[in-house]
Amino acid sequence: METRINPMLNEVGSKWARHIIASNKAITDSALPKAVQELVKIRASQINGCGGCLDMHTKDAAAAGESAVRINLVGAWRETTVYTEAERAALELTEQGTRLADSSGVTDETWANAAKHFDEDQLMALVALICVINAFNRLNVITRTPGGAYQPGQLG
Repeated sequence: METRINPMLNEVGSKWARHIIASNKAITDSALPKAVQELVKIRASQINGCGGCLDMHTKDAAAAGESAVRINLVGAWRETTVYTEAERAALELTEQGTRLADSSGVTDETWANAAKHFDEDQLMALVALICVINAFNRLNVITRTPGGAYQPGQLG
């Protein structure tokens, strides 16, 4: 697989990426649990087929102490016992928020379930995270940014 264009070597691409990365600070500084953040990034990236983001976020999750079992089972979270009810609610919201064209969007039931587990600030961080990871997934898929070479923590 050959990259079509390297966004980080392009003036517009690198400027755009810096803004999106800067906006991510509000999420990482929030009270949304770090494990939930990584699980959400992995699940959205699986749905979108983004090898670059999957490479990064699975490796970062492992480096942060997440178990191989939980990382490997994200795609089948409904059929497992390794995630908390809050994590399951976040994963359901991630799936519906990522697959907007495949359904009528996020259901009231899914939203209410997430709201049972996360306060308003955490919910907003979760929504923002779903938006950010989907933006990066789309950037990497469109430009054909491959996965495989990422080293944990290399981007900060």
